[in-house]
Amino acid sequence: MGAIAMILRRSPYGDINAAEAVRHAMGGAADELGVDLILVDSGVLLAKKGQDDTGTGFTNLEGVLKDCIDMGVGVFADKLSIKAQHIDTEELVEGVKVVNGSEIAEIVKEAKTTMIF
Repeated sequence: MGAIAMILRRSPYGDINAAEAVRHAMGGAADELGVDLILVDSGVLLAKKGQDDTGTGFTNLEGVLKDCIDMGVGVFADKLSIKAQHIDTEELVEGVKVVNGSEIAEIVKEAKTTMIF
């Protein structure tokens, strides 16, 4: 488990929370810290392939999420949130792990620091 657990609860387009979460995750990974990014509620939309950011004024974050995974960030998406957002697991970016609430609780419990976005 990571030294830092970052929980993203908000959609990737609409405010800066998702962009800040992935920026902090990449920074932690670059500093060789263990980082786990946990996507819940509408935050799971960050993990969806083929994101359409047209007209949002925000940068597409799909590639940045892939970079996080490549840098060793553990990315976890809440199973119930995926269902609530009508996403099939086949639609998720490769490397995102689908987990349940008790698994999320364990990740947060094991982390030394928790950040919520």
